[in-house]
Amino acid sequence: MKLTKRIIDRLEPKADREIFVWDSELRGFGVRVRPNGRITFILQYRTNDKRQRRRKIADFGVLTVDEARKEAVIQLGALARGVDPALYSDLEQAIPTVAEFAKRYLKDHAEVHKKPRSVAEDRRNLANHVCPALGHLRIDAVTKADIEKFHRSKRAAPIMANRCLALLSKIFSLAEEWPRQPKSKHRPELPPARALDSNPCRKIKKFKERKQHRFLPTQEIERLGIALTAAETDGKIQPGAIAAIRLLLFTGCRRQEILSLKWQYVDFDHACLRLPESKTDAKVVHLSAPALEVLSNIQKVSGNDHVIIGQRRGAHLVNIQKPWGRIREAADLADVRLHDLRHTYASTAAASGLSLPMIGALLGHKHASTTQRYAHLADDPLHAATEKIGDQFAAALDGKDASVVSIEEGRRGRSTSKSR
Repeated sequence: MKLTKRIIDRLEPKADREIFVWDSELRGFGVRVRPNGRITFILQYRTNDKRQRRRKIADFGVLTVDEARKEAVIQLGALARGVDPALYSDLEQAIPTVAEFAKRYLKDHAEVHKKPRSVAEDRRNLANHVCPALGHLRIDAVTKADIEKFHRSKRAAPIMANRCLALLSKIFSLAEEWPRQPKSKHRPELPPARALDSNPCRKIKKFKERKQHRFLPTQEIERLGIALTAAETDGKIQPGAIAAIRLLLFTGCRRQEILSLKWQYVDFDHACLRLPESKTDAKVVHLSAPALEVLSNIQKVSGNDHVIIGQRRGAHLVNIQKPWGRIREAADLADVRLHDLRHTYASTAAASGLSLPMIGALLGHKHASTTQRYAHLADDPLHAATEKIGDQFAAALDGKDASVVSIEEGRRGRSTSKSR
């Protein structure tokens, strides 16, 4: 018969033996009535090696009949996946919380496969955002609704919210792949914490990010140059910081690539920097004459192999934001970040007619899509060439001298013609 609370309440214990009553709908699920009157839900099954086992689920009263039946279904499901329900308590105890699994993620994945700065960012996002909100939840209990609520709560900082979403997605992917360690070291590995294709971060739409494309036109570059020269004269800013700012503009390098630069990476003979490691792995940075001049004017310091030395012995400059703030204020460039010098380098290259693949190679971009932000600037030389060609054709069609005229002259001519 199908077990119900009414049927179980009517069961009478036998003084000389245990009584077993089996459910008619779920094979192996039943109750055991002991002589002392204690009633427990049980599950009887055969393992993959054909051995018969009987396992207690819970006492009647602790779980309802429906709850015990659902637990029996879960354990039978584990058996179908190759896990003996006798190990089920180990299986449950081995499921970590998000905070516990995050520690394993940092140790076994991030610190092994990611660069130190990326590891530091992951550690910061986990400590400040992910774990305070989700860390207490068991990793197999986190739902898509939980992730959506967390992501939505961070909408005021869309870039950070998207980074946390990507981080969580990787964590749950690893939770699907990595086996858990059972309570007993002598037992086999347990299956991953989550079922396959159960990543709750899938299909959650990221926030639209407003990427800053600030770059300096010629007039602002001139003001920056005046401010740097003045800073070199008055001596209030460390010479290494001034040299670093110049190199950032002349090379288009990332800030850390210049600050951590060592003399052994500088190849004066071939006019390049040979960086063994960057955000996109090893790369060669080609140097212009002004960049080489900046490097030539930097004095080497005994006991420190860094180009841009810091205050601590043997270390490189770490904090360049304060000197940059003074330079920026003197040049009236309040909204310009250090990274905008890299954008300026790239935009100048695009406006000079260099192709996007060439710009990507100069900047060390790993993906072509990263360079696409300069696509509209790369079109400027093409527009200029089109203007010149069009002017020649227009002059020829009008029976005039088809000599090449400037773009501005061509535009003024068409404007005058229209007004007539």
